[in-house]
Amino acid sequence: MSAPPPVLLMADDRASTFTRYAVEALPGRLVLLRFAAARRDLSDAYLRDTAHVPAFWVEDGVPLEREAARYRAWAAAHLPEAPTRFCNPSEPRQHVAQRFAALAGLPHLTERQVAWVRDKAAMKDRFRELGLDTARYARVSTARETERFAARCGWPVVLKPVDSFACVDTFRLDGPEQLAGVAWERRDWLVEEHLPGTEWEVCALIHDGEVLDAWPSAMPCRPLDIVDGAMNANISVATADAPPFDLRDVLQRIVTGMGIDHGYAHMEFFVVDGRLYAGEIGVRLAGCEITANHGYAYGFDVFGATLDVYLGRRPALTYTERRCAGDLLLPLPGSGTVRRVTPEEELLRLPGVVAGALRVRPGDAVEARRASHNASGHVHVVGGSVKEVEMRMRAVLDAFTIEVAGRSPVAGAPATR
Repeated sequence: MSAPPPVLLMADDRASTFTRYAVEALPGRLVLLRFAAARRDLSDAYLRDTAHVPAFWVEDGVPLEREAARYRAWAAAHLPEAPTRFCNPSEPRQHVAQRFAALAGLPHLTERQVAWVRDKAAMKDRFRELGLDTARYARVSTARETERFAARCGWPVVLKPVDSFACVDTFRLDGPEQLAGVAWERRDWLVEEHLPGTEWEVCALIHDGEVLDAWPSAMPCRPLDIVDGAMNANISVATADAPPFDLRDVLQRIVTGMGIDHGYAHMEFFVVDGRLYAGEIGVRLAGCEITANHGYAYGFDVFGATLDVYLGRRPALTYTERRCAGDLLLPLPGSGTVRRVTPEEELLRLPGVVAGALRVRPGDAVEARRASHNASGHVHVVGGSVKEVEMRMRAVLDAFTIEVAGRSPVAGAPATR
C-alpha cells in the first residue's frame, strides 16, 4: 500500500472547481486557509458543503505574525497531522497567503517572487532581463505622465493598476480626455502600449523547477473587449491550431529566471508580426474554467496533476485526446433579481457541450461587475478545431437567455471617481 499524501494547506477565498476537487481527492489530508476579509465571497451553501474539512480563519486587522502563531498552535492541538505543503490558487491573495505560508514554515513564494508575479511593472522588468519582448510600459501616477508616455508610444494605451487581475480597473484609452476620471491616489498604476496582433494564453505545470508541459489557449476575444460585452471564452488547443512557438521553452526561461520550484503557471502573450511578446504571468491556477479546458482537450486528470505538483509529486502526464476544448462564460447582463434563465439541461443538449454549470437560479439576487470573470455560469465545449469550438460557442449564446429584473448596468471601476 502506498504512503498517504502529505497534508496540504490550501488558501480558499472563493468556491472553485479546483478546491471542490481537492476536497474530494484528499479526504483527511486537506486543511483550508480562509480569510475573514473574504467571508462575503464564500456562500453559506459552500461553507456547509465543506464544513467537514478543517479550516483556519485568518482574522482581519491582526498582525499576520500573530495569526501564523495562532495557526501553529491550532494545528498542533486540533489536527492529527499538520500540513507540510501549501497551495494558493488565488491571484488577489498572493501576497498575504504566501507570507502566511512563510510564517507557518511551509513552502512558499518569496516576497521578491510575489512581486514578479503580482506587480506588473516588476514582472515586465524581469521579462526583459530574461530576454523576452514586451509592450513598452511605464509606472505613472498622474494624467500628465500618462500623456507623455502616449506622446512617445502613441494612442491607444492601456492603463491598469500594477496589481490588478481579471481586467478590474483596466482600460484601453484612446485619447487624453479619458484620463479625467482616474483616481490616481487610490492605486499604483501602469501604462503600456496597446499591442496589435493576436492575444493568447498558455498554462504549465512546474515540478522541481522543471516545466513539465505547456498548454496553449486561443482567445476568440481579448479580455478588454470581453469586459465591454464581447464573447467571454478561452479554447485550449491540443491540435495544429496552436501558435508556432516552443512555449514550454519560453516558460522554462521565466520559471528558471524567477526561481520558481513548483506550481501551476498561467501566462498571457501576444503574437505580433510573427514575434512573441510576453504579457503577464501568474503562479496560480488560471482563472474561470481554463484549467478544466486542458483536461478536456488532452484527455487527462488536469486537477489531479495540479494537486500532485503542490504535494511535491511528479505527475504522469498521459494524454488520451488531442482536440480543442473551451470554457464559455454565460452572460450576466446586470445587477438585480434573476427572473428567468435557460436551464442547464437545455444547454447540455447542444452540439459539442460536454459540461456546464449555472451560478444563478430564478429568484437569486445578483451583482454584476466589469471584470473578465463576470458570468451567470459556464459551459465546456469541444471540437476538432478552434473554429469549430467557437462556432459551437456562438450557438450556445444564441440559445441562452437570462432576464434580470430591475437591473442596473454592469458596475464600473471602483477606482474611478
